Amino acid sequence: MARSKRNKLSAWQLFYARLMDERVSKIIAVLCFMLGIFLLLSSISYFFSWKADQDKVLSYSWHILFKPNVAIENWMGKLGALSSHLFIYYGFGVSAILIIPIAIYLGFCFLHRQGWLSFLRFMTHSVIIMSLLSMIFYYIFQTFEFPFGGAFGSRYCEWMEGFMGPIGAGLCLIFGLLALLVWYYNPSLQTFQAEAVGHTAVTSFWNAEWFRFRHEFKSEGQSSPEAFLKTTNTPTAQEDPVTVDWSDYPDADVLLASLAPEALKPNSNCSLEIETPKIETDTIFKEMELNEPQFSGAAVADEDDGWETGDGKPYDPKASLSSYKPPSLDLLHDYADQKFEIDRDELESNKNLIIATLMHYKIEIQKIKATIGPTVTLYEIVPAPGVRISRIKSLEDDIALSLSAQGIRIIAPIPGRGTIGIEVANKNRQTVALKELMKTEKFNDPKIELPIALGKNISNEVIVSDLTKMPHLLIAGATGQGKSVGINAILLSLLYRKHPSEVKLVLIDPKKVELPIYAEIYKHFLAQLPNSDEAIITDTSKVIYTLNSLCIEMDQRYELLKLARVRNILEYNDKFKKRKLNPEKGHKFLPYIVLVIDEFADLIMTAGKEVELPLGRLAQLARAVGMHLIIATQRPSVKIITGLIKANFPGRIAFKVSSNIDSRTILDCGGAERLIGRGDMLFNLGSDIIRLQCAYVDTVEVEKVMRHIASQQSFGTPYLLPEFKGDDSGTNGNGVDISDLDEMLFEAARLVVQAQHGSTSMIQRRLKLGYNRAGRIMDQLEQLGIVGAGEGSKPREVFVFTEVELENMLSKLRR
Repeated sequence: MARSKRNKLSAWQLFYARLMDERVSKIIAVLCFMLGIFLLLSSISYFFSWKADQDKVLSYSWHILFKPNVAIENWMGKLGALSSHLFIYYGFGVSAILIIPIAIYLGFCFLHRQGWLSFLRFMTHSVIIMSLLSMIFYYIFQTFEFPFGGAFGSRYCEWMEGFMGPIGAGLCLIFGLLALLVWYYNPSLQTFQAEAVGHTAVTSFWNAEWFRFRHEFKSEGQSSPEAFLKTTNTPTAQEDPVTVDWSDYPDADVLLASLAPEALKPNSNCSLEIETPKIETDTIFKEMELNEPQFSGAAVADEDDGWETGDGKPYDPKASLSSYKPPSLDLLHDYADQKFEIDRDELESNKNLIIATLMHYKIEIQKIKATIGPTVTLYEIVPAPGVRISRIKSLEDDIALSLSAQGIRIIAPIPGRGTIGIEVANKNRQTVALKELMKTEKFNDPKIELPIALGKNISNEVIVSDLTKMPHLLIAGATGQGKSVGINAILLSLLYRKHPSEVKLVLIDPKKVELPIYAEIYKHFLAQLPNSDEAIITDTSKVIYTLNSLCIEMDQRYELLKLARVRNILEYNDKFKKRKLNPEKGHKFLPYIVLVIDEFADLIMTAGKEVELPLGRLAQLARAVGMHLIIATQRPSVKIITGLIKANFPGRIAFKVSSNIDSRTILDCGGAERLIGRGDMLFNLGSDIIRLQCAYVDTVEVEKVMRHIASQQSFGTPYLLPEFKGDDSGTNGNGVDISDLDEMLFEAARLVVQAQHGSTSMIQRRLKLGYNRAGRIMDQLEQLGIVGAGEGSKPREVFVFTEVELENMLSKLRR
């Protein structure tokens, strides 16, 4: 037994002796060096040839080594393509290059026949760094086509994102990178020694041994920290504390109630003086007058193009329909029977409840005042010094519970007022009649080109805005909260103020029930396509043609502005009225065109990109030529109200919505979910958000106005838009040859719709396809309208939202 052990030991010792032979170790060292060079060249070649070789490597795997007819573009042939694919694609991505220094280090160990422990330490550190870099590269470049992180980085990054979310995974990777830097470099953290002035406790704190840090001052003339502190921390005269005289509270003419500290109790006898503010005040939207620019050179050039007549009078666009009379205000109701006065007891009760709720959480206030609006009452409070605004903001639900009222909304703070606002819904709500708004001077101001009577704010102030200054308007809200009434108020505002020759309406109603009431005035105010039977557009295919026709109209108008050497429609029409432009050269008076879409979500669901692209082009460019857009939707999701739409619609109206997410989609902030409905809305123009009660107009009133306009003399025909000819090719309407579709297209389409984002790398990874084939499939999905165009490294947008919609589209292709 002992002899057999000795024989075995002798055999192992003999093998070890042969292995440690100087010649063998040198051969292995050269082999390691050659292996490192081979991996270096094959990896460099992989960066240029991976697209061409990937299909072949994935198809044949290691059998590719024995396929003589397969052409490989890698510099190191089939073995180089296979090894680089293994280390980069299935391994650690770009960081797999660190395997090369490991092989070279191993070669030096065999060459010198020593340093094995240092090699193990070097290899361990290299593997850790390679693994961390693999995950970091995948996290940063996961949307790129090239596998920067490899399969290792992909798997562990996805695991971390599923475990702690994308942000948590990023923080974890940052921690790993910082930990490596601290481990290898061990940076020293030094700070200045601080010396407190005038406080013994602070001095002893800084003089403690565990908080004493020293810093060498190397600048000239600065010998010690003490000298530095003496030169910089010289005591100055103590400033007097600022005192606030709350008795001089601004806006004394508005409702104001001063509360002493001892009076801040639930049963406080503090009186709340009420004074209804004036209805008519200056508008918050100050419109700027457009001064006509003077073109000295253009005036000389236009002399030959002048258009002179015998009488020499300016051109009047209303002359062709001079007998037209605008509707009278008698056709509208004033709803005087629905105006209620606010009960003083209700205001006192709400005041006491607000004070009691705040005092329960030990929040003291200085003053409180109430401003009565048609729908809500605004209670403005001035908190005591030292009270955090966030504490009051967090009590929104508690105040709503104590008041037993809906629509509680806290504005903390109110911009420019220095107060915190608490909006409480009135028990008896007033109806804001459109007739009342149209009687005001704001609505009849001749400086406003396209006036829109929106409603009244919380101070009973009439809000009238100019559509040309917006220049486009986005309306969103849940079903039954007042969108259709708001659209009717906007349209009637335009019809009351403008002549049929000055404005034209393009009405699109996919629901087919909201806007047909305006069909009676199609010969006065409406614009439509040539040879169109319906004035109100309801068919999706006609919507696409109409939007593209408006794009052609926009381009033609820009060409006219270019020839006239003006910048906008106001300057052009003014020049035309002064007969400085010749109609024989194509010039004509240009009316405003207002496009109204009542349900935008239905168009996106059915047409998608075909509607969004021309609409986005109009939103970006059509303002200068007098074309403005008003779109409404009851589905305010990011798939409907995209970034392109939001970027070009600064004017937004949000009626009551179901969630805070919908409110942020519309307004980029919350608050719309706390509205009380029935016309209660938030109006956002730029950075200001105003709560309004929308003007109310009944369907009966709209019918009366339509009959009045339709009974008068008209132009005989509607305003005709340019004709648009679509691409009627024989490739299924999308430019795709059905016979050339990839057999994996349907499966890739389902994968993209389920994930709701499309990328070539995802199709390549999930379906195990090569890059070239996955790229062809992605191009076909784009041509079919399933995904959008590529945007660099970002995933493509998916235009199909449900699998049912996708199956309907694919079933048409199978036919």
